[in-house]
Amino acid sequence: QVQLQESGGGLVEAGGSLRLSCVASGRTDSSYAMTWFRQFPGKEREFVAGISLRDNSTYIRDAVKGRFTLSRENTKNTVFLQMNSLKPEDTAVYYCNWRPVDSPWWKENFGSWGQGTQVTVSS
Repeated sequence: QVQLQESGGGLVEAGGSLRLSCVASGRTDSSYAMTWFRQFPGKEREFVAGISLRDNSTYIRDAVKGRFTLSRENTKNTVFLQMNSLKPEDTAVYYCNWRPVDSPWWKENFGSWGQGTQVTVSS
């Protein structure tokens, strides 16, 4: 069983930056991917970014391309979501997710989830 721990959320002014971290522990292997989703009130969680543990390939949602960057610490199952030029509409709970690498990364109903970390961007 994989355990996920997110950190790094907080309150930031528009235009500011945050770096979210997710550490996966337990029975991990390279046939999986680590992804970030975010959830707005009353909405389904939506895909933000993901990285393959097989080859480090990444996919980033169009709405945040150019502002968000996903990276990985290669010696550990740890990923970072660098969030720059934050906007109020980025305000959400951000979740780390562990799933098979060949699953559809943009869909919510796969894998395991962390507890989430709140990101709030003020105007």
